[in-house]
Amino acid sequence: MNQSELVEKAMYEHTDLLFRIVYYYVKDKHLAEDLVQDVFLKLYCSNYIEQGELRAYLSKLTANASKDYLKSWAYRKVQLTMKLMPKEKMVHKDALVEREELSVLDAAILALPLKQRETIVYYYLEGLSIKEIAELLNRPESTVKSRLKSAKEQLKLKLRKEEWEVLLHDYLPTYSFKKYRRK
Repeated sequence: MNQSELVEKAMYEHTDLLFRIVYYYVKDKHLAEDLVQDVFLKLYCSNYIEQGELRAYLSKLTANASKDYLKSWAYRKVQLTMKLMPKEKMVHKDALVEREELSVLDAAILALPLKQRETIVYYYLEGLSIKEIAELLNRPESTVKSRLKSAKEQLKLKLRKEEWEVLLHDYLPTYSFKKYRRK
């Protein structure tokens, strides 16, 4: 398989996964799309030879690209601009209660500190095991477990006050976010 076929296959199979990873780091849809595109360009320009699982390799590339962006001057400049000149948030009225509840859930996840947020995303949204997350983040399994526990406790406190109509039975009591996928 040549490089362009590999990238095409990777784009077809892993774009949604990579987008979710980046989005939960940078909290911006358009920026997430740009960073995912950069990851695929890096894959195309590299001499990647499939030695292991492509998904793990791309996830690591994506996490590193996201972290690099968060350390960049461009990100700090945007943050400073947003603090000095805050824009009015656009409110989209959606008739579906489920969409609103998913927004609340997204906001609660995005409000978590980065270390807890990435463990929640990898564990519940991407379905990775604790061992896989530990390898991906280069941290001991016990650290991943404690971050996961801390994140669940924070989410439980934030989401307890919400009135849930649709998601209550599927998501909150068991933290079964595996069913929760962006459409």
